[in-house]
Amino acid sequence: MAELMDVIRSRRSIRNFEDKDVPDELLQKVLDAVKWSQSWANTQCWEAIVVRHPETKAKLQETLAKGNPATKSITAAPVVVALCGKLQSAGYYKGEKTTKFGDWFLFDLGIATQNFCLAATDLGLGTVVVGLFDHDKAKEILGVPEGYELVVLLPLGYPSKVPSAPKRREIEEFTHYERF
Repeated sequence: MAELMDVIRSRRSIRNFEDKDVPDELLQKVLDAVKWSQSWANTQCWEAIVVRHPETKAKLQETLAKGNPATKSITAAPVVVALCGKLQSAGYYKGEKTTKFGDWFLFDLGIATQNFCLAATDLGLGTVVVGLFDHDKAKEILGVPEGYELVVLLPLGYPSKVPSAPKRREIEEFTHYERF
């Protein structure tokens, strides 16, 4: 197993995949990383839909916004995982919002997505976080019930091409002490 910071530094948005299936054993390990994601009051508000069927992936691909660079990855990846969030769970107590930002499901799904991507990288797999698509159409395609939102599509597979690291801001550029 790689060192955590090595995995964090080597994670890339993968949009090109080998024509090779992802074994269920590896998929389960990536989903285990989602299972262990932290969440608001341990609400674990995520649901994952695993899509392998080419026809379903093609329908999902049609929901992507024109010009989305991840369009080909939806059908090229052997697996697409759709992460959904349960509404009015995270950030709520006794049915009442408890934060300025209301429903906390997006924050929790962001953590789960990061765990998913880092676990995939650690296992030699690649993924890209796809958020620019018609969420309502994709939700209908996947049969997501009321009370849940489809947040992100995650193509998953073996990378055929790994891009170089983009330039990152220096710590001093984004860190403030005591006050902004």
